[in-house]
Amino acid sequence: MKKFNFPTLSTKRKAVLCSALCFILLSGTVLFFAGRDARAFQDFCDEFFLSELTGNTLNMHYTVAFPANYGLDTYTPVLPSYSKERTENAKEELNASLDFLHGLNEKKLKDGDAYTYRLLLPYLECEKEGMEMYYYSNPLSPSSGAQSQLPILLAEYTFRTKQDVEDYLSLLEQTDTYFEGIADYLKDQSALGLFMPDYSVDKVIRQCDTIMDSSLLESEKHFLNTTFEERLEPLLRDGLITEEEKTGYLSENSRLLTTVMLPAYRKIGDELLLLKGSGTNENGLFHYPEGRKYYLYLIHSNTGSYRDIDDIKMMLFRDFNDNLESLTALLRKNPGLASLPGSSADAFAYTKPSDMLQNLQQVMSGQFPDLKEVLQAGETFSEPEADSGEMPVCTIKYISENLEEYCSPAFYLTPPMDDIHENVIYINRQNNPHGIELYTTLAHEGYPGHLYQTVYSQLYFRKTGANLLRSLLNYGGYVEGWAMYVELESYDYAKSLMKEDLPEAEILYEVYKLDRQIQLCLYSLIDIAVHYEGAGYSEVHKMLSSVGISMPATTRSIYEYIVEEPATYLKYYLGYLEILALKQEAMKIWGDAYSDYRFHQFYLENGPADFTNLKLQLEMPVSHLTQAQSEKLSPALYGRGY
Repeated sequence: MKKFNFPTLSTKRKAVLCSALCFILLSGTVLFFAGRDARAFQDFCDEFFLSELTGNTLNMHYTVAFPANYGLDTYTPVLPSYSKERTENAKEELNASLDFLHGLNEKKLKDGDAYTYRLLLPYLECEKEGMEMYYYSNPLSPSSGAQSQLPILLAEYTFRTKQDVEDYLSLLEQTDTYFEGIADYLKDQSALGLFMPDYSVDKVIRQCDTIMDSSLLESEKHFLNTTFEERLEPLLRDGLITEEEKTGYLSENSRLLTTVMLPAYRKIGDELLLLKGSGTNENGLFHYPEGRKYYLYLIHSNTGSYRDIDDIKMMLFRDFNDNLESLTALLRKNPGLASLPGSSADAFAYTKPSDMLQNLQQVMSGQFPDLKEVLQAGETFSEPEADSGEMPVCTIKYISENLEEYCSPAFYLTPPMDDIHENVIYINRQNNPHGIELYTTLAHEGYPGHLYQTVYSQLYFRKTGANLLRSLLNYGGYVEGWAMYVELESYDYAKSLMKEDLPEAEILYEVYKLDRQIQLCLYSLIDIAVHYEGAGYSEVHKMLSSVGISMPATTRSIYEYIVEEPATYLKYYLGYLEILALKQEAMKIWGDAYSDYRFHQFYLENGPADFTNLKLQLEMPVSHLTQAQSEKLSPALYGRGY
C-alpha cells in the first residue's frame, strides 16, 4: 500500500488575487455604462491575466513559456511578498473586482465568457472569505511549504532563452527578502495566537538545514548547482550563450546560493527557533477562534465542492461502509490471499516507468478522448512510437536526496500553457515504488491522470479560443479528484494485464484498490473530525486502531499531517466522490446515450471548474443559463452560511 500521494506541484498555480489592478475596474466601468459588457469583461480578464503574471515571475514562468507572446515584452523579475500593506491593497482590489463583476449583465456576454464569468464570480467570492482570515494559513507547512517547494521550482526552472537565466538569477537574489517577509508574517501570526505547533516547527527547521546543505553548496555539488549547469548546456549548444557567459552564470549562481539563499534558510530557521513555543494549539483548526469558518473556506477553495459539512460526511460514511463491506466479503471468500507469497504479490508485467506509461496510454484508448482530437489543423503532438518504449512527451526524474524525506511519493510538474510538449514526473526513490504501486502512481500522475488531463485541457482551450483567465483558476478537487478517479481505474487495467501471469491478480488488486479507498476515505473523515469537530490525538488513534492502524508512531504521524494540512485529503477523495456523483447524474440525463467516453470528454472540456458549475453545465448544455439556474451560483447556495 503506497503512502498517500500529494503531488502539490501538479496543481495549476492559484491566481494571486491581490494582483488585480484598480485601473481594470475603472476602464471596465466606462465600457459597462456604454453598454459594452462583453468587451468590458474581456478587458478585465486580459488585464487580470497579465497582472497575475507580472506579480510573480516564478508563477509566470510556469504559466507561459514566452511572455512576449502575451504582451509582456518587458517586466521586472519578482518573487511575491508577504506584507500587511500588500494584503490590504489586495482586499481593496478584490472588492473592486467583485463590484465590477456583479455590475455586469451575464446575458450580454459571449458563450465562452459567460461560463468564465460563472466560474470567476464564486471563485473570487470564495477567495475573499479566505483573505478575511489571512493569518490562518501556514506558508511554511512541513509538507507543502515554501521551504521545500521553492527549491524544486528553481531546479526545474526551464532555460529557453538567455533572459530566462537572468530572471532566474534575479529571483535567487530575492530569496532573502522573500523569507524575511514570511518571517514577519509568522511573527504577526504568533502575536495573534495562530502560530504552528512545536512539532511542526521542529520539522521545518530540520528541512531548512537539510535542503540547503552547506557542504554540498560549498563543493558545488548541490542539486541547485548541478541542475543549473545542466540547463545551461542546451543554450550553449544552440549558440544562445557563449562559453564565457556560461562560466559567468555558473559563478553567479554559486555565489547567490552560498551568500543569499543559504543565509536566508539559516535565518528563517533561527526565526522559527525564536518563535517556537508561542503556538497556542497543537490540535486542529476547531480550537482557534475562527477555525471552523476557515476550515469550511478551505473545503470550498481546495475541493470546489460547496456541499454542507453534513452532506460531505454522509457521502464519506456511505462510501466507507460500502467499501469495507466489499473488502470483508472478498477476504472471507478468498482466505488464501493472506498466504500468497510476497514474490507473487510483487510480480508485475513492467518494471520501467516508461513502459508502464506506454501501456497506460494504450489501455485507456477508447475510454478517454485522444489528444489528437483537440489538435488544431496542421498542429502535431509528439507521441511515443508504438514499439520504442520511449515517452518523449514525459521525462521521468528522481527527487534529490536532499528532498526525499519531505516530498510526496511522486508528483507531476505542469508545463506552461504555450509549451505543453515537455512534461516531467518526479518519483521519490525513498518510497521505492514498484510493480502495481508504481503503475497506479503513474496512472495518477501521467496517463490518464495529471499529464493527460493538463495537456488535453490546454489543447482544447487553444482550439476553442477559451478565455486565458481560465488557465489561472485553481480547482484542487477537479484536478486531484480526476487523478484519484483514474488511479482507481488503473487497478482494473492491471487486472487485465496480469490475468495470465498472476491468476490471483483480479482478486488481489481488488483488495489493494478497496484498501486504498477505505484508507483515504477514513483519513478524510478524520480530517473533518479534527478540524471541524475538535477531535484530538487519542480519539484519532482509536479511529485508526479500529481498522488495524495502531502503531503509535504511525497514528501520530497521520494525526500531525492532518493537523498541518487541513482539507488536503478531501481535495483528493471528496473530489473523487464528486466525480462519481456527477457521473451518476450524467447517466440519468443522457440515458441510453451515456458512455464513459462521453462523460470523460464532458469533464475534460468543461473544467477546471467547481462541481456546482459542472453540474449546471451537465443539466443545461446551452449558451446561457436561466435566471433560476444562475441563482444557484449565489454565495448562500454555495454553502457559505457560516
